Amino acid sequence: MKLSHVSSLLVLAAALAGCGDTATLPLAAGTGPRPELPPPHKTLVPTVNVAPAKGWTAGDKPAAAPGLVVTAYATGLDHPRWLAVLPNGDVLVAETNAPPKPEDGKGVKGWLMKQFMKRAGAGTPSANRITLLRGIGADGSAASRAVFLENLRSPFGMALVGNDFYVANTDGIVRFPYVEGATHIDAVASDVAPLPGGPINHHWTKNVIASNDGAHLYATVGSNSNVGENGMAAEEGRAAIWEIDARTGQRRVFASGLRNPNGMAWGSDGTLWTVANERDELGSDLVPDYLTSVRDGAFYGWPYSYYGHHVDDRVQPQRPDLVAKAVPPDYALGPHTASLGLATSAGSALPAPFSGEGMFVGQHGSWNRRPYSGYRVIFVPFANGKPSGEPVEVLTGFLNAEGEAKGRPVGVAIDKTGALLVADDVGNVVWRVTAAGR
Repeated sequence: MKLSHVSSLLVLAAALAGCGDTATLPLAAGTGPRPELPPPHKTLVPTVNVAPAKGWTAGDKPAAAPGLVVTAYATGLDHPRWLAVLPNGDVLVAETNAPPKPEDGKGVKGWLMKQFMKRAGAGTPSANRITLLRGIGADGSAASRAVFLENLRSPFGMALVGNDFYVANTDGIVRFPYVEGATHIDAVASDVAPLPGGPINHHWTKNVIASNDGAHLYATVGSNSNVGENGMAAEEGRAAIWEIDARTGQRRVFASGLRNPNGMAWGSDGTLWTVANERDELGSDLVPDYLTSVRDGAFYGWPYSYYGHHVDDRVQPQRPDLVAKAVPPDYALGPHTASLGLATSAGSALPAPFSGEGMFVGQHGSWNRRPYSGYRVIFVPFANGKPSGEPVEVLTGFLNAEGEAKGRPVGVAIDKTGALLVADDVGNVVWRVTAAGR
């Protein structure tokens, strides 16, 4: 691409950043079990409002809710996105980023979106490793760290079943032998099951969680587009959660129509829950991301409809048969919040209101909304196995007064002491949240 062309596109990118629309509803209107869903607001140019990645200055940190304190458990990481806590208390951190995607977002729009994502801190090469953090030092940070696994392929989800350690790479689930207390794995991976990847691989993160008996794995696969604009053939097996036999690798689609599911957790009654990112470019007030229970065989609407039977007429041809059976999600998390992380409160030692049944959610933050949404960690209280009540903020302060991102929360997990861990992929930190005085 000629330098003059690049310069022209950069000027265009700056101009487009000021286009689009502004939300007319408060964020709370798109939150909860019955979100307000106004008519779509389509614009010639979509809203692009990217918080530039800045990082944390020395001594700075997020703001914790009253009764909580936050400390840096590990710093100097390379784009930490996901967390797993082992039975012995070791904490695993997936340091990862998008793989090469030569067919994703071709053309001027695709090029511009890549520039905006780099501005948001998502343009660095993937470290392709998992780091192990062990213990707690006098200052609250990890007492030691080690490279647990390396040379992976944009790893994300992790799960331990007995002595089998599973990693969700961007193109499939692999297995390694694990010995309790090990700080490094040298063994070669065994393939368990492939997952849709390829040259588009628009939503590249793949998560994995094991069933309570360890017999099955559940893997998330996001869509290959916003609303099917690459053709439905490119969406084969995507926008779905897969069930995989851990022994044989046999797999099937467990639930579909989920545009970009990420975090998964088991509810107190054994129900599988996920957080999913909904579609863009329908205005700053649409569409809310959500937390939902996941039913075997259920269809959740994407791309033909959202929140049950709200038809998206950008998708042609339509599928009224699928729209008719679309399942509305349980709980809205606000439009464009990029809700990614999910962890049950089981095992938490945090005080009320975070001590009861519920789910912690890491909201990575918006790019397609004005004003910003997300950029926080919240707690969704549950009652009788279902979301109940308004979300409660746990960590805020990831944006500064100038609208720059000091950090962006992603994965969340409860450690063996009952503290909440938060992976921050812009700040390159894992934060640790505890009750004040502990």
